[in-house]
Amino acid sequence: MTKPATTHSRAIDLVGQRFGRLTVIKRHGTKKNGNASWLCQCDCGNKVVVDGYAMRHGTVSSCGCLRRQNSQQLAKQNAAFLAQQENGAATLKDENGVYYSSLHRGKRNHSGVVGVSFDRATGRWCARLFYQGHYVLLKMCDSFQDAVALRKAAEAKYLGKHTD
Repeated sequence: MTKPATTHSRAIDLVGQRFGRLTVIKRHGTKKNGNASWLCQCDCGNKVVVDGYAMRHGTVSSCGCLRRQNSQQLAKQNAAFLAQQENGAATLKDENGVYYSSLHRGKRNHSGVVGVSFDRATGRWCARLFYQGHYVLLKMCDSFQDAVALRKAAEAKYLGKHTD
């Protein structure tokens, strides 16, 4: 005779309860530490899986939207932060959204060409161009001349610069 499988769950049923901005929808499972995890709907519309212990003890009360909202409000009240924003990142980019640091040779550039550097670990030259938030060129070359040629071609393509 086989015994029916029994589950001895000590989890408190939280379905339908609210914790801050979270409303518990259903049980999601059990975490490695033994705590029950719950699928919750946040007031902002996001769904998130949350540790039941953390919810019940007030450690978690939203999907993260509350933290973002509080950070925004504190930033608006901070005069130093607002001054930095007015003179900050926007002044670091040109009209095409390209950072000036990727266009001008700085003190740390030892190759003589912006966006070209030597990687001592591999013994190769690296050509880079960061454009509109991501690298459009990130290649390793055996020779300095190849790396410079790649960088100049990328500048022509993305920045509209003519090669010399």
